[in-house]
Amino acid sequence: MNKQKTNIENATPEAETHPPSPKPAGKRVSQSQVTLSQVMMPEHANPMGNVHGGVIMKLADEAGGLCAIRHAQRQVVTVAIDSMTFHSPVHVGDLVVLQASLNWIGQTSLEVGVRVTAENPFTGEQTHTNSAYFVYVALDDHMQPTGVPPLILETEAERQRWAEAEERQQRRLERRQVKSNG
Repeated sequence: MNKQKTNIENATPEAETHPPSPKPAGKRVSQSQVTLSQVMMPEHANPMGNVHGGVIMKLADEAGGLCAIRHAQRQVVTVAIDSMTFHSPVHVGDLVVLQASLNWIGQTSLEVGVRVTAENPFTGEQTHTNSAYFVYVALDDHMQPTGVPPLILETEAERQRWAEAEERQQRRLERRQVKSNG
């Protein structure tokens, strides 16, 4: 079997080595939003009954990836995760709800915000456990970065998230530039 490798090292819009595919028509933020829910079981936790952070991170990446796929209608790969700080533990028996929403798009990249809450299904008490920003790159049929549809911003909250995401993307690019010059 001939496996193709994906070259995502230089997959930011400013570093593409070939012209991106034409972008399809724009899509609304609401068209790609994803909500994933899962009950946390003993296999997800340590002996104290606290769910491993890596389990939450994996679920958040899955929710974010599905959101990016729904927007791009293409395969995507994760290229960056901004810091993920856990505000409170998730316990065995909690219902974890992950809400993923597209914040920003570049030529080939997409930033998705994921908010994680844990709910005690017996009391209904909900706790915001953490949030993170994931960056994905859309891939064409040859596993190379490809264009994504424009994002239609309809609300002030969506425009605010876009502006904040642009600032985060600029900081990511600056950090990358420092590393490549270092």
